Amino acid sequence: DNSSAWRMEPNIPLVVPEVNAGVLTANDKIIANPNCSTIQMVVVLKPLHDKYKIKRVVVSTYQSVTGTGKKAVDQMMNERAGIKGEMAYAYQIDMNALPHIDVFLDNGYTKEEMKMVNETKKIMGDDSIRVTATTVRIPTIGGHSESVNIEFEHDFDVNEVRDILSHSPGVVVVDDVKNLKYPMPIHAHDKDDTFVGRIRRDETQPNTLNCWIVSDNLRKGAATNAVQIAEYLLQKQLL
Repeated sequence: DNSSAWRMEPNIPLVVPEVNAGVLTANDKIIANPNCSTIQMVVVLKPLHDKYKIKRVVVSTYQSVTGTGKKAVDQMMNERAGIKGEMAYAYQIDMNALPHIDVFLDNGYTKEEMKMVNETKKIMGDDSIRVTATTVRIPTIGGHSESVNIEFEHDFDVNEVRDILSHSPGVVVVDDVKNLKYPMPIHAHDKDDTFVGRIRRDETQPNTLNCWIVSDNLRKGAATNAVQIAEYLLQKQLL
């Protein structure tokens, strides 16, 4: 199920195959596909959590209009062409950024932000991980981008982090700033992998890492992840 209906139901598995496919059994008749922004983040977080144990995550997203749907893409392209048309958003999206995805809740966060908080804990299988998010819609169509600040319980070596991620399933490291190599939505578009770069130590506090994560929200963020779940079920003969 690729909607948000079942994601936080206690007895319904919420699955990103690279992270927690092992929770699936032959008895699972409904399997929830997570939020697109959560999927690409946890693919990167999981191998680092296994090694260094994550304490806290601060994430700001820069999300494609394709996450809203065709109406939003049409709005952006109409605005770019100077054509008046139907509005998917309350404001202009072209040449703008909207710090508002889904509805606002009583705590001042949006549903999209709280999805990232709650789904991350469930997928990672660790309620001790603290997550705080700000989600932003920007005028791109290739995929979602995320600036992620990760505080670990244990110290790390940045080169070891790159090596761990380079050998993690579904992750491609693009991190060569001397040659201006870093992930961008235009490169993630129509690809199934999750790309990570700008990997560097946060110099303001101990055991903390900054990175930049990009993935096609319609592929790994939705359709590809669902197909991978089905492939896993077939491989393990759980269907």
